[in-house]
This record gives sequence, C-alpha cells and structure tokens, in this order.
Amino acid sequence: MKFGINTFIFASPFTDKNIALFKDIKQMGFDGVEIALEKKEDLDYRGVLKALKENGLECCSICGAYGPGRDLRGTPEEQETSKQYIKDCIDACTELECDLFIGPHYSWVGRAELEPPEEKKSQWKTVVKNFKEVCEYASKKGVYIAVEPLNRFETDMINTCDRVLKMIDDVGSEMLKVHLDTFHMNIEEKSLPMAIIKAGEDLFHVHASENDRGAPGTGTVDWKGVKDALMKIGYSRWVVIESFTPEVKIIAKAASIWRETEKSGFDLARKGLSFLKGLFVV
Repeated sequence: MKFGINTFIFASPFTDKNIALFKDIKQMGFDGVEIALEKKEDLDYRGVLKALKENGLECCSICGAYGPGRDLRGTPEEQETSKQYIKDCIDACTELECDLFIGPHYSWVGRAELEPPEEKKSQWKTVVKNFKEVCEYASKKGVYIAVEPLNRFETDMINTCDRVLKMIDDVGSEMLKVHLDTFHMNIEEKSLPMAIIKAGEDLFHVHASENDRGAPGTGTVDWKGVKDALMKIGYSRWVVIESFTPEVKIIAKAASIWRETEKSGFDLARKGLSFLKGLFVV
C-alpha cells in the first residue's frame, strides 16, 4: 500500500510556488502527492516532476477541481469547458508520469437539486456521451479516469458506488474506474466494506478522510472494515488523505469547514498518516 496526500490541505490553487512543500511531505513519511490542478497554467510540469523526484516522491494522481462552469451535464458551453479541462488534466498526468485522474467529473460540486425523472435521465445520457469522448482521449494517453461519488449535499447525480458502476457500464470504456472517499461513503453507503467489495477490480483510488473531514482514525469511520475489504479485493494502489482545514479559505468555504479538527494541515497529515500506516502496514 502506498500513501499520498492531496494538496488541497495546504493550498488552493496549488502553484509552482508551493512545490517547496514536497520536502515537508516527504519528511512526514508520504510516498506521493495528489495534485489538485485548478488550471493548467498553475504549474510548470517539468519543474514539478523534477521536484517530486528530487524528494523521492511520486505524483499518485491528478485531482479534478469542479466549480460552476465545469459541468458535463450543464449547458453546451459548460460541457465543452469541462471536457477541455478534463483533457488538460489527462495531459498533466502524462507529464507528471502518473496514470490516474480522479474526482467527481460528471458535474460541478454543489449542484444538488431535486430533478424530475425525465430530466435526470436526460442528464445521465448527456454525461455518458461526454464520458465516451474524454475516455477515448484518455485511452490514447494511457490515463485512467476514476469517478468519485459525492454525498447528497454536494451532488444529486452520483452518490454511491453502485451509481459509478452503472456509469462505467453505460460508457463501456476500460479507462473509466471507481474512486471511493470514506467521508462520502460514511454518509451514503449502507456498508463501507460492501461498497469496496462491489467495486472490486474497478476500484482504482481511495481517499481517506474521517466522518468530520478530520484526520483518519479520529472519528467513527469503520476503518477495520475498510482495510479488510481492501485486502479482500487485493487493492494495491494509493490511499490518499484528502481532508481540509480552515487555513485554506477557498476550499474551507467550498467544503463547509467551519471549525478546526486539528491545529493545522500538517498536524492533520501527520496524525492521519501515522494511523493509516498502523492500520495497513503489517
């Protein structure tokens, strides 16, 4: 098992000026960095890759940032904007020598409404069509796209592992995979272990976050069940801490982080990694 940290815990946007953090991330004991790429102009990929390698780190994945305007089920203009952004992030993956682009790619985060049944079907078909296009691009680049279910307060479209598997089936591309986050699962899944087992070999990424978005191991998430299920399916990819603190104000507002769960992002990262290593490393 390899352990990574998402850059949202430290900065938004994550730019070239932030790559000095790689030294601290390595010293904390992480194996890799999940880079939240808000726009391609934010980073010099060659410089980032060089800094990662100098610090003995990998780019485990690129994390999508979906605000209003990036929406595969939105207006024609929003759909085109979102598809171009996804292609930009796939290009970033190839430049940073990673094979995975993760996130809730189907819609902007926070779009959550009670849609009429026919409108829901229409939106679903639109997203399937758009995923087929970007998956074809991803196939040429050798990059997988992992789809993340979000909780009901952040989206009305894909809340559970079952819905991601339905999307994968409808799109019909081997490049589309499952990305599960314990925070969202803790709200939406009847059983975290069963969701993991359902995903099986299609599970390509795991975000580790506590029920209050704090450090893994400090709350009510069924971590033993998560571990046992991951072991049962033979999961050997990345486990990445994605949590937030009020320090990064843009993300704190987007994720409704109104109070501290730890003193700082660094404290959260250290505590979470110590727990995960104790959980998984035998």
